[in-house]
Amino acid sequence: MKKRYCALDSLRGITLISMILYHGAWDLVWLFGVSLPWYHTRAAYVWQQSICWTFILLSGFCQPFGKRRWRRTLQVFGGGVLLSAVTILFLPENRVLFGVLTLIGSSMILWNLLEKMLRRLPAAAGLGVFFSLFLLFRNVNQGSLGFEGIRLLRLPEGLYHGLFLTWLGFPDPTFYSVDYFSLIPWFFLFLSGYFFNRVLSDRDGLRYLERPRVPGLEWLGRHSLLVYLIHQPILYAVLVLLGKGLGKF
Repeated sequence: MKKRYCALDSLRGITLISMILYHGAWDLVWLFGVSLPWYHTRAAYVWQQSICWTFILLSGFCQPFGKRRWRRTLQVFGGGVLLSAVTILFLPENRVLFGVLTLIGSSMILWNLLEKMLRRLPAAAGLGVFFSLFLLFRNVNQGSLGFEGIRLLRLPEGLYHGLFLTWLGFPDPTFYSVDYFSLIPWFFLFLSGYFFNRVLSDRDGLRYLERPRVPGLEWLGRHSLLVYLIHQPILYAVLVLLGKGLGKF
């Protein structure tokens, strides 16, 4: 019987709930014009980043599990393509290009191709190197090396041109997407999750992730791709109905 790490499913479920709440706030501000001053604060930004970091780290952590890796990879990448196509066709002003699903799917493709080479790297060293690279390249989308407010080196403007380099991490000045996660720096965070898995595995730490069991959260975690794809239409409909019921919008 295949071993299931219930704590990972539960953590993914908690993160999905956090994401849905955050996207609800986003919808109220940007789609319904509701004034929520706290949404523009540093605390709200940290909340948003906690969701992104957790999803990407978990994706890398869970990548070695299971046997049908290419099927899972194509499902995630295909979900990203579907989301981009739908938003470009029906919501061009809120289009999603190179969003988080595309990023995770791309990272899974690269991991599948590089797995044998990555396995040769010591676990702790790999974790340290790739997490350091993530911190170093965190500001690459804004034109420099560094992390958040720390700007270490300005990068050449010539790098920021075309869709391929935008996907890679150097967005073209004309590029627009409401959800943008480039391969650099986020692939480094994905790999940090993978090497963290190996660090725990080497120390017999994965067994602690088999409990506790929280059925509702586990269900959400196991169906995270489906929940991600359908949550926004459902959320939008719920907010419209609530707004009409309260006479707000």
